[in-house]
Amino acid sequence: MLAEDKALLVSGLEGELGRSESAEGCAAAPEVGLRAGEASLVARLKAGELGAFEELVAEYQPLVQALALRILGDAEDARDATQETFIKVYRHLSRFRGEASFKTWVCRIAINQARSDERWFRRRRRNETGSLDEPEEDQRRAARGALTSPAATPEAATLARERQRQLEQALAGLKKDFRIAVMLRDVEGLSYEEIAYILEISVGTVKSRIARGREMLRARLEQAAASHFDGCPDD
Repeated sequence: MLAEDKALLVSGLEGELGRSESAEGCAAAPEVGLRAGEASLVARLKAGELGAFEELVAEYQPLVQALALRILGDAEDARDATQETFIKVYRHLSRFRGEASFKTWVCRIAINQARSDERWFRRRRRNETGSLDEPEEDQRRAARGALTSPAATPEAATLARERQRQLEQALAGLKKDFRIAVMLRDVEGLSYEEIAYILEISVGTVKSRIARGREMLRARLEQAAASHFDGCPDD
């Protein structure tokens, strides 16, 4: 996950974990169709404007790569999947009719591409050891470094790194289905309907995955906090 997404997740997910399902049921109506500025970008892309494609990549690359990384668990594989995603977005622009937001449509292609790559990698690596679910150490280092502001006090920086480490471990321990659903909701702020469209599942299944994912995250974070407290020396 890229630094921007991690920062949002650290600050936003804690609030989301405290929300009840009854409150979620009162969420605002989902957005339908193109968001502001998307219509112009899509029109320029369909017209073959090179600058529009560069703008597309600049706007959506962090999101696409974060999603791919969460599915594939390998930074290099995620970069390859990201490149292939943008190629497919460009090739299939004629299929985009604006029924959903452009961001939602791009997310759907990105996740399908990553899942397709994952199946291929699993076949290729069938006889190799290791798990694609294990987070990359360089990803952890990059995240910890990115979240530490040069202006932060040493105490605040240490606390931020510890919170990030605990959250990263908790997320990594979730099944991919729960991990992706939580990320789309709590990092990207997508509606249940948009997530259902992206993942090609029912809204009820989306709500179930998010609820279960948050519950497991809460339990893991509480356990990590308790372990940290138990390990601290007495005054």
